[in-house]
Amino acid sequence: MTLTTYDIDLDKNPANFQPLTPLTFLERAASVHPERTAIIHGSLRRSYRDFYARSRRLASALAKCGIGRGDTVSVVLPNTPAMLECHYGVPMAGAVLNTLNTRLDARIIAFSLEHSGAKILITDREFSGIVKAALELSSVKPLVIDYDDPEFSGSGERLGEIEYEDFLADGDPDFSWSLPRDEWDAIALNYTSGTTGDPKGVVYHHRGAYLLAIGNIVIGGMGQHPVYLWTLPMFHCNGWCFPWSLSIVAGTHVCLRAVRAKPMYDAIADHGVTHLCGAPIVMSTLLNAPVAEKRPLPHIVRFFTAAAPPPEAVLAAMKDAGFNVTHLYGLTEVYGPAVVNEWHEEWNGLDSAEYAAKKARQGVRYPVLEALDVLNPETMQPVPADGATLGEVMFRGNVVMKGYLKNPGATAKAFEGGWFHSGDLGVKYPDGYIQLKDRSKDIIISGGENISSIEVEDALYKHPAVQAAAVVAMPDEKWGETPCAFVELKPDEAASAEDLIAWCKQHLASYKCPRTVVFTELPKTSTGKIQKFCLRELARAQP
Repeated sequence: MTLTTYDIDLDKNPANFQPLTPLTFLERAASVHPERTAIIHGSLRRSYRDFYARSRRLASALAKCGIGRGDTVSVVLPNTPAMLECHYGVPMAGAVLNTLNTRLDARIIAFSLEHSGAKILITDREFSGIVKAALELSSVKPLVIDYDDPEFSGSGERLGEIEYEDFLADGDPDFSWSLPRDEWDAIALNYTSGTTGDPKGVVYHHRGAYLLAIGNIVIGGMGQHPVYLWTLPMFHCNGWCFPWSLSIVAGTHVCLRAVRAKPMYDAIADHGVTHLCGAPIVMSTLLNAPVAEKRPLPHIVRFFTAAAPPPEAVLAAMKDAGFNVTHLYGLTEVYGPAVVNEWHEEWNGLDSAEYAAKKARQGVRYPVLEALDVLNPETMQPVPADGATLGEVMFRGNVVMKGYLKNPGATAKAFEGGWFHSGDLGVKYPDGYIQLKDRSKDIIISGGENISSIEVEDALYKHPAVQAAAVVAMPDEKWGETPCAFVELKPDEAASAEDLIAWCKQHLASYKCPRTVVFTELPKTSTGKIQKFCLRELARAQP
């Protein structure tokens, strides 16, 4: 490399170069706004001073257990204060936070524990049944810490030798945590939904988490001290990095164990919620709530949604209810949302058809993403910006994952040609906005969760009466999409729709099971390949 005048004797040193990490956001918030409320959970109010101290206690207690750089701490937690503390305390110990989807089945949780080599597992008692089954299946036996949330009124077995608060009590609130050795160090591990076989472990680094957290503040128009309602699961892409974002502006986290209409309206009205994120089902829950559960909103509330673009009728209803909806797009591999349908004021005057067409687009890159394009995956050249030529949506930049844990083949394939290949097919318009047109691998997005049609089909094929099966997405007003199964039975065999749904529930997480089963001869090509595009049309026509 040729040196320029500006390189000579001007080197990186501790005074001018520090690794980027979102952990410093909490340290600053606690220093500048120590008494401001950081967390609301039921009757609990926790200041930034206490939030920071408890996160340091957690880091200290983990360190006393021998947890350090590169170790995995897995958690099975809903949106609670403990989950927020884990987002800081675990990486403060140098470890990697692995947030597990509370809706997964025991086999997948066991796989994740084994694959990540989890040394600690923090689990909420609500999920003790599925976690106990997972621990019995797993060859990895982590130290189990039970979390007793005062807001949980149900029952659940304690699986570990120590409760979360007792574990924290042994930690030092003044624990001297260190910045990561390198901003490229892993901060979090998120497993994909296992759409083709076992899930893949997506590794996030401190630099990407820092940048995406800032990107959220910019895109979300978050000034000082926003109030954020946790409807988006924090186990999903680390809550799109919002656990770290809120500390930048000393905002307030309003925790919510479960998405229910009345608690959401109460939280918005009582705490002055300004922002929330969620899948289309959250909008549906809000809009379809009984009148008795609704409360007048104190101001316009900004709502960020991903998955399929909301129908125009839903957007209009949300606006009338006092919500300003912004559509985002991303994947686990890009820390959650990295694309936004950034709205232009002049588009408000468009006629309904043009307005809806603009709203249907996924949009443009986040400011913290360096490049977004639609490329021909064979030539790696951009497709024409004509809104018609299909290509693959690809990402490049600092908010793209490190890669897939222990899977160099999948990592190399994902980064082929110097871009991250999303697997999503789309088009690009003359103004640079992109729009998805299809999803590869026939993924069904139901309530914000990815469901593999192949996985559901595999379960159906195991039934002794099933000769052939194909599963496609069926539009659903509440969930966005649900699996619809088309089945051919073997000659002289019998099974009802209820039989097959019950069978699937024995082999799959309940949200992956088909809601509708249609018995029919499957349309096939001359080579015997099932024509799923025909089935999608049939699914759309189902009552």
